[in-house]
Order: sequence, then structure tokens, then C-alpha cells
Amino acid sequence: MLLTLVAPLALLACAPLSAQAAPDAGTYSVADFARVRKFDAHVHVNVKDPAFLDQAAADNFEVLSINVDYPAFPSIALQADAAHHFSKLDPKRFHYAATFSMKGFGTNGWADRTNAYLDSEFEHRALAVKVWKNVGMVERDAAGHLIFIDDKGFDPVFDHLAAKGVPLIAHQGEPYNCWLPIEQMTTKNDRTYFSEHPEYHMYLHPEMPRYETLMARRDAMVANHPKLAFVGAHMASLEWSTDEAAKFLDAHPNAVIELAARMAQVQHQSVRDYAKVRAFFVKYQDRILYGTDLTLNPGDDAQGFKKIAHDYWLSDWTYLATGETQRVDDIDADARGLALPKSVIDKIYYSNARREFLAKRDH
Repeated sequence: MLLTLVAPLALLACAPLSAQAAPDAGTYSVADFARVRKFDAHVHVNVKDPAFLDQAAADNFEVLSINVDYPAFPSIALQADAAHHFSKLDPKRFHYAATFSMKGFGTNGWADRTNAYLDSEFEHRALAVKVWKNVGMVERDAAGHLIFIDDKGFDPVFDHLAAKGVPLIAHQGEPYNCWLPIEQMTTKNDRTYFSEHPEYHMYLHPEMPRYETLMARRDAMVANHPKLAFVGAHMASLEWSTDEAAKFLDAHPNAVIELAARMAQVQHQSVRDYAKVRAFFVKYQDRILYGTDLTLNPGDDAQGFKKIAHDYWLSDWTYLATGETQRVDDIDADARGLALPKSVIDKIYYSNARREFLAKRDH
């Protein structure tokens, strides 16, 4: 079974901003958006068109473009080619994470070949390595058993990354909604997507691993590699509960999480318990990275993408940095912005990503 990535462009469903109140002196305003330096730690720039980087420059973003072993994207080689192009063209704004193929996993020499390939990517300035949800949900060994992230066959690669100080970005599992009946899902985009793609709706597939199994295998891997810098993509698939995300971060001091494509699930929670969600971001301000999952693929309308990216970034800024209220169609509710302090926003939007991915280079 091949699981399809829900493109973040389809997740943007916010109405125009409400009338703005006077900002607090300790927080940013909507008007501050373009002047504050920012870092989107989860995008996919899969084509050499400059539109993505042009908009990033206009909105004062650095980006981390993440290559991924995903069949609906260009090949790993073509993704790497685009990454090499922009890494040379604009190394101060464009950064990237490499990935590796699972082909041949479990055979003699796979780990050595993979490490050699990754070393060649590090020479092209790759800052991290991505493992996708095909590990745990698609890839199988010679006996037909699913391969999980804590399989010992990965150890030589993860140890290699740890020794080099290179972070591992891991997308394990799916949103928790994937394992719920349609009527119990918390966001419109998930209800729509899984209604239209029942083959990917895990609630309908009891033969596949349970959500709890995937999280347990992921947690075991992180615990078994305490020297490996670990980045939990998409809020480490704990987007449904800031309490569970807090437990994960408390248990694994080598881990951080990023927010890509999970803002609606956070907003769903903050509408119900604003103080708790805000307190989570303040408490874990050093462990959270901003990300979107914005994607530009070959054949996409590159110029149209620029407005979509700007609107997406501005909507997230409004929610995290200001106290403004906006309509979020995905949760059919008005979401009041968290109005996080400037010092917290500066970490989540910039310095945490610089620390995780560029600390060695910065020093």
C-alpha cells in the first residue's frame, strides 16, 4: 500500500483576517511579518524554477527543502539536482535535507552504500537526512514483513549521522485522524481526504499497524540513539494532543518537533483550551521549529504558488505571533492567535532551526 502525502496547499482554508487590534508591545503584529527574519524548516522545492525562493526572499524566509523517498515526487536524484542548484545559487537562504532509497535494505552492503551516498550529499551542503512514512507503512523485507524505524538494519546509518552531528528528520505514521472513523476526525481536510481515498484510511485497514505501534517503534529508535539529533516531522505525528507532544519531548532530550502541515490540528485544540496550547508553546519554545510542507513540483503553476505560499505563511504568522482572530475552515471555527512573546517567536521561527541544522556551520 502506498500512502499519499496530502499537499499543504490544499490545507490552507483561512478566511481574510479580522479587523486588527492594537498589538501588545511584547508581541509582534501582522505588520511585522515581512521585516522579521524567519526559517521554514519543512518545504519541498522540487523544481529549478526560482519562484519559491523569490517568495521566500520577499517574505524574509530561509527554507529547508526536504528530499523524500516519495513516488509522487520527482526521483531522489532529480530532487537532489534541484537542491544542489539552489544550494549553490543562494546558500544563505536555501538549505536542504537529503534522503536515501530503501532499495536493497537488508542486503549486504546497503548501509555502507547509503552512508557513502549521504556523505556525497553532505559535500553538496545537505544539512539533515529525511526518513519518510514508507518506513513502517509500506516497505517490506524479503519475508514480506513491514520494516519499522527501529529495525537494527538502520543502526549503521543512524550512528553515522550521530557521529557527524547531522540531524535525522523522521515522518512516522499519519495524523491520528487516519485511525478514526470519518465522523470523529477533527479537521475538514482529513475528513475530505480519507473519504475520497479509503485505501489510505487506516481505520478501514486493521491488517495495517496501529497508530500506537508506529509511535512505540519510533520512540524506541529515538531512545536507542540518544546522541542522534532527532526532528519529529509534522509534530512527530502527535499533532492531536499537546499533552502527548510534551510527553515525547520530556522523554527524549535529543528530539525537537516541527509544525509542518499540522496547524489546523493545533488550532482545533486552542479553540477548546487556549491557555493550555499557548502554555505548551511557551514551555517548549526551545524544542519547536516552524514548518509548512509547502511544495513546488514540476508542472505546478509557479507564479500562482507565490501567492499561495505568502498567504499560508501570513496566516500561520497571524496565529502564532499575534492575537488576531481568523476563520479556519478546516476546523469550522474562529481561531484566536496565540500572541506568543517576541522572544518565543524568534526561537520557533528562526533560531531553533539555525541551532539544529546550522550550528556547526555558523561556528
